[in-house]
Amino acid sequence: MSSAGGIRRWRAVVSAAAIVTVLVAGCGSSPSSEPTAEPNDLVHVPGDAATISAAMDLVAPGGLVLVEPGTYAEEVTVDVEDVTLRGTDRNTVVIDGGGTRSFGVFASADGVRIENLTVHSTLFYGVLVTGLHDENGPLAHGGPGYTELDPSRFPPVQRFAIDHVTSYNNGLYGIYAFNAQHGTITNSYASGSADSGFYVGQCEQCDILVAGNVAERNAIGFENANASDSVTIAGNRFSHNRIGMTLISNYQEAFTPQRDNLVVGNLVSDNTSADSPAHALGGFGVGLAINGGQGNRVVANRIEGNPVVGVQLSNAEDLPAVGNQILDNIVGANGFDLADTSAARAPSSGNCFDGTAATTALPASLLRVTCPGGNAGEIADGGAWPRVDVPVGMSFLQVPAPPAQPSLQPGAAVEEIPGPLPAQVTMPAEADFPVPEASLLADRSGVA
Repeated sequence: MSSAGGIRRWRAVVSAAAIVTVLVAGCGSSPSSEPTAEPNDLVHVPGDAATISAAMDLVAPGGLVLVEPGTYAEEVTVDVEDVTLRGTDRNTVVIDGGGTRSFGVFASADGVRIENLTVHSTLFYGVLVTGLHDENGPLAHGGPGYTELDPSRFPPVQRFAIDHVTSYNNGLYGIYAFNAQHGTITNSYASGSADSGFYVGQCEQCDILVAGNVAERNAIGFENANASDSVTIAGNRFSHNRIGMTLISNYQEAFTPQRDNLVVGNLVSDNTSADSPAHALGGFGVGLAINGGQGNRVVANRIEGNPVVGVQLSNAEDLPAVGNQILDNIVGANGFDLADTSAARAPSSGNCFDGTAATTALPASLLRVTCPGGNAGEIADGGAWPRVDVPVGMSFLQVPAPPAQPSLQPGAAVEEIPGPLPAQVTMPAEADFPVPEASLLADRSGVA
């Protein structure tokens, strides 16, 4: 929808003002020479508009909607180009879905920033950025534009930034970027999601950075489905979920197979959460799962304490896991440190493991696979798979709320209107992320 939606709404306001002027003039009053309603670079909520949605009708492209502390029971659509939606305090500016509204914030315009606020208790999405929508809002998963995407009908959102956002107890996804390119998800927190806390999906040449985030008490901490070519997941804490993170190829979305991500410097540990929604397929106790993913680099991560498996390779239907490099990670205290559970109809191949001090693997031959080269698709003995007691899941609305999270830009800087987001994300260097300590971002965790 880009900025056109916001401009149309402004024009509607102007037109209404003009009609009122004509009517007043007909009663003998002097007509005003110009309508008073104009788009503003800075709109305060509730000072200039009672709700965030009303503020979106007033803000100019490139402007700032600045929200004061309060609870806002609404769905917010950001369809004005280059607009920043920012709370003055991350923990007390709250968009509350009430367990009945579909989403908290939905961004369909290019260049949107969403910063320094909390979203909770929505049925589907806490924060969603997508080009897949119509005049009624975001399209339901599995609708038109998923398996066969027409970019001319649903062009991907360009340039987005989600920073210092808390998203908890949302029915499917905490923070969700889909059919979007050239964006960042940073310094944010997600818990209580029945699908995944953070999700990046359905894009090619994505140019997306996911860094410095915490995901806990979700069915999955982070999920990538068919987001490829230029996605970096760096320096995050994906601990105390049911599954830490997944890279999957999925025929229910466009652009299979998933490929060519960099996963570096993350903590993926202790994914044994009992106070979380159950995973739809019963998944539990898994660190990193690559399901039909191809050509990914998994470097310098700490993957520990996952009672089923630390790193798992498997097929996604007839799509094999191919050419993934697992390099210089610290693994340990997992059920198996490494495992390949691919089916015989789609055996994995060319996956290699260097500098990852694994001591247990299924099949054991994975311990001898080095780079370059890779495995040749030996089929594992399924009877050796660890059996664990999977705790019953809880409603997403009942998952414990997170602790207070650090805010962005305290003081006067909170009113600064930023310039447009760049056309390309500046990605960090792989070398900037050594293997993290087990305490990475622990000060933001609500799990003892």
